[in-house]
Formats: sequence, C-alpha cells, structure tokens
Amino acid sequence: QVHVVESGGGLAQAGGSLRLSCAGSGRTFGSYGIGWLRQAPGKEREFVASITWSGGNSYYADSVKGRFTISRNNAKNTVYLQMNSLKPEDTAVYYCAATLYEDVIATMTTTEYDYWGQGTQVTVSS
Repeated sequence: QVHVVESGGGLAQAGGSLRLSCAGSGRTFGSYGIGWLRQAPGKEREFVASITWSGGNSYYADSVKGRFTISRNNAKNTVYLQMNSLKPEDTAVYYCAATLYEDVIATMTTTEYDYWGQGTQVTVSS
C-alpha cells in the first residue's frame, strides 16, 4: 500500500509557472506508476500526465503537451509536475494517483488508479 500527498498548488498568472509535488510513503513507492489528473468545477476529471515506475516512459494530454513536464525522483519518493506557460483553463484541483499496472499509465485513464491523494488547488488568473 502507498499513500500519496500533493503539494505546490496556488495562484499563478497566465504565462507563469508552478511545480507540483506528489510525495509518497512506503518503501515500495518506487514500484508505482504515478498519474496526475485534474478536475475543474463543473467538469469531469481529466488526465494530465503519467509516468512509469522507472521514469522511463511518460505520457501527456494534448492540452498540456509542450508546457507540462512530469518527472520523478524515487530516492526522494516524489513525483513532480512542472507546469509552464500556464493558462486560465489549467485552473483545477490537481490529484496524483498511484498504480502498479503499467497499462494504466500508458492508456492515460482517469479512473483505474489504486491510491489517490487529496488534491491541490491550482488557480491561473488571466
């Protein structure tokens, strides 16, 4: 079992940057693929990015490709989401989630993860 906690959210201006962190507990955190998902008010949950347990493969939604970068440091039990060139439409609660299954990471699903954090609010002003 793994426990994940997000941090780093806040308020940014359009064109600005934020870095989110997903800190994991447990000695097996490095075995889990991690996804970042987001949900804006009144909208369905949306896939943002995901990364395999080794960091060897990562996947991005078209809406964030070229602006967001997912990475991980397993020695620190942390996955990062660097968000650049932020847009008002990036405003949402951002969640990280963990899974042991690589196909969950690769298919960019929004629902098949095993463990979820509580979320961190990102607000981008125009």
